[in-house]
Amino acid sequence: MTSDAARLPSTFIRLAWSNLAAQSAEQIALAAAAIVAVLALGANEGEIGLLQMALTLPYLLFAIPAGLLADRISRPKLMVWAEVSRAAALLAIVALVQAGLITWPLLALLGSIAACGTVAYSVATPSFVPSLVPSAFLPTANARIELARTLAFTGGPALGGMLIGWAGAGPAFGAATGLSIVAVVLLAGLREPPRPAPTHRQPLRDMMEGVRFVARHSLLRPVLVTQFVFSTAFFLVLTVFVPYAVRHLGLSAAGIGLTLGLYGAGMVTGALLAPRVMGRLPFGIVIGIGPIAGLVASLVMALTIWVPTPTLAGLSLFLFGIGPILWVISTTTLRQAVTPRDLLGRVSAVSVLTQGARPLGAALAALIGGLFGAEACLLLAVAGFVAQALVIWTSPAIGLARQPDMITEHGVGHGTLDHPNTTGRASRPREPATS
Repeated sequence: MTSDAARLPSTFIRLAWSNLAAQSAEQIALAAAAIVAVLALGANEGEIGLLQMALTLPYLLFAIPAGLLADRISRPKLMVWAEVSRAAALLAIVALVQAGLITWPLLALLGSIAACGTVAYSVATPSFVPSLVPSAFLPTANARIELARTLAFTGGPALGGMLIGWAGAGPAFGAATGLSIVAVVLLAGLREPPRPAPTHRQPLRDMMEGVRFVARHSLLRPVLVTQFVFSTAFFLVLTVFVPYAVRHLGLSAAGIGLTLGLYGAGMVTGALLAPRVMGRLPFGIVIGIGPIAGLVASLVMALTIWVPTPTLAGLSLFLFGIGPILWVISTTTLRQAVTPRDLLGRVSAVSVLTQGARPLGAALAALIGGLFGAEACLLLAVAGFVAQALVIWTSPAIGLARQPDMITEHGVGHGTLDHPNTTGRASRPREPATS
């Protein structure tokens, strides 16, 4: 890992730092929004569900258009404009908080605008990485990107909770705004290698091309289904966690932030272990670890219904982080390897689109939580995690021995678009002479 990481280009390192700032801004703002809604605005489980649905709906509505933009315009410029829009929305929240005019509908509206920036940034990043890094080092680069994201998940919620507890909501959203601006500064000057001019000029048809590619691909299709079900079930848990933690576990704002931070701590641990794990286990088995870890985590969280201790809740969130981060790194590498370069933005968008399952999870949480309480949501989530584990462990992706060979264009490279290598005998990309 050390020698590979040392050969990553400086342009990629800047991207990784920008990703850290952008992800930190998102996590602080998300934690702050939920805590403010519950503690300052008195939102109940149903209102929190609606708030979370608004904050995640852009993943469903904007991911595919953002993917088309990522394949048609400069990806670094798209990322810059994404962060500028997020900073502007967060700055508006700061102004409303300071004026005492914030309400949870306004919080939902501005948070949704900020989330549009998050979606565009999230789509562009994985499609930009292969332009900066040789194919043999994609796992290392993806681990670096995810390590930056995991650090944000570790520090963001804790910092958001502590800032609100110590200084109020304004400074928390102000910190998120500042980090978005830092992300923009780090992106300034990054250039993407020239790409061929797009041949299609029918936006709807071009947007659906990425969806069709994933739907027909024997490796990517089960990954997509697993990711969708996982996101739905996880957001069932995450949506009700803050009010559940306040009313059932007796946690304060700072305690909630620290407990949520254990999710990020698990992700950091998983990201640090990823190179060693991916070097020792078959590629497909690494893909399967995350869904199993998610299932175990959901069972531990459900156990807090009968054993209401923050320790179990923290352990559950830690497990939610440590396993699925291996999933993100391995499936991102898989997607980058088997997808033609001119489709990578739209295929990455389909992956981000699965986070559009979050509004579904939030809506279910609003309905089930409002009618039957948070405990029913935790039990329903367990059923979802059972389903997603079954989908991936019965798929051909589990049989892959190594990272598949790279595809550069439609039907060009070491594989083909219609007949991906599913035998598990794909050779690892050859290490380039220089990086």
